[in-house]
Amino acid sequence: MDRSMVPWRNTTHDWAHTVDVHHLTRIRDNWAEFAPGGMRHLILEVVAYAADEAEARGTGRCTVTYHVDGSVSVADDGRGTDTRLDHHGRAVKKPVMASKDLRFFDHPDAQLLPDGHPRRGMSVVAAFSEWLVHTNRRAGGAWSQRYEHGIPTTGLTPIADDGTTGTIVHFRPCEAIHTAAGSSADELAQLVAVWPQLSVGIEGGQSI
Repeated sequence: MDRSMVPWRNTTHDWAHTVDVHHLTRIRDNWAEFAPGGMRHLILEVVAYAADEAEARGTGRCTVTYHVDGSVSVADDGRGTDTRLDHHGRAVKKPVMASKDLRFFDHPDAQLLPDGHPRRGMSVVAAFSEWLVHTNRRAGGAWSQRYEHGIPTTGLTPIADDGTTGTIVHFRPCEAIHTAAGSSADELAQLVAVWPQLSVGIEGGQSI
């Protein structure tokens, strides 16, 4: 780890573990445990982060979109994923996709998601995705990064600042998740209603 990152306090993720291959492999080898319900559970894992932001700010919104290629995107209007500059001036994003969420993963008292299963973190979504693109807009800049099965295949790519903040997590799950039991978009809408501060829109009529 860059020495300039040593004093960065770990809250939700360990800044020292940019990519935790062992963690990602463990997830991929146990899809029935970490993704019960298939796509629906992965979507709830992502929406939970938008709900965290909404609770912190008192309000928030996100949009879940089902795409014709079988992928799903979740876009929110939060503050964006914590991204800092090291002493070289390089952007470093909190490793939410490729390392464990310290609050939930392997924690006996982990928060339950609306489907009744434990919350594990965003790394579950990334590990089970053929590809995932994380677009991150912060007050100090905007970046995009691509992952395949949880492993980053690009660095942080700067993108144009459009004056907004928030994240877009666009992912296409692996075949095992596609063939797992799912639910309708209407059922998803009922589940996310447990987060009163978060307004969730659902676009696309595909079942999940």
